Amino acid sequence: MKTGQVRDKREKSEAQLFFNRTGIMTNPNMSAELIRGAKKTIPSSSGSGKEATASRAEYSIKELPIGSSPIIVINGENASQDELSANADRISVLLDKLGERLAFERQGTRLYEAFLQKLETAPAEHVNGPSSEDLRHICNEELEHFKLLQKAITEIGGDATIQTPSADIAGVLSHGVLQIVSDPRTTIPQTLQAMLTAELTDNDGWQMLKELAGKLEYSDLEKECEKAFQEEQEHLEKVRQWLSEMTLTEAVGEKDSLRSESEDSGPENGGRETHKHKRSHISHSSKGKKRRKK
Repeated sequence: MKTGQVRDKREKSEAQLFFNRTGIMTNPNMSAELIRGAKKTIPSSSGSGKEATASRAEYSIKELPIGSSPIIVINGENASQDELSANADRISVLLDKLGERLAFERQGTRLYEAFLQKLETAPAEHVNGPSSEDLRHICNEELEHFKLLQKAITEIGGDATIQTPSADIAGVLSHGVLQIVSDPRTTIPQTLQAMLTAELTDNDGWQMLKELAGKLEYSDLEKECEKAFQEEQEHLEKVRQWLSEMTLTEAVGEKDSLRSESEDSGPENGGRETHKHKRSHISHSSKGKKRRKK
């Protein structure tokens, strides 16, 4: 067999391998036959979904918790035993949510490390996507947030190594995101989609923690949470922008996506203002004010 024929056969085999066969409309006749067969098939087990619902309800009635409340450790530099005992419930809730953010920030650091590794080994150059420096900067801030939480838990009177109930939930929640990011088959835009989910959750988590610290009168912790929240908002905006620009580029090409952004992002068109457009708008407004003053 000639070299050209071998190449053509290989390309044909690859085309067949990557052909998406998940939709039933690829073969309407066989799809109709499959539906008729499914209707005639006798269920493999007796009963209905009611038994499963009743079983779940039984477990719910027993009120078995996920984990247990974090213990309070007495530290010589912190409050006395009596003070901690009086506020045990309040402190326990705060330690639980601190443990949640601690687990999420630890996972967040791993996410960006995996993302950075994927970006650096990606075969194609992504013009509108993140750079290695961008991801490394966010990764370092995630690590700093982890250290901040570790220190805060210890100062309040907790054990930073305890997995709290909310931390357990956060770990399970972020597991799917980590699977997507670490999967070598996922593209940079697909990875950004997963990171967007993580950043949205992270932002709301920090906002809740900041409000909780303020309500319980931990003023220093509230300020630290506010700073972390601002940094997380920057992470969210960057990830959202990268994903949007890369999706547009994939759909219409780089030049057309830039033209579309220029035409549609202005406030007169009801679109979202870009930073570049916003700076230009502010600049023109300032000049107008100066002329009126003269």
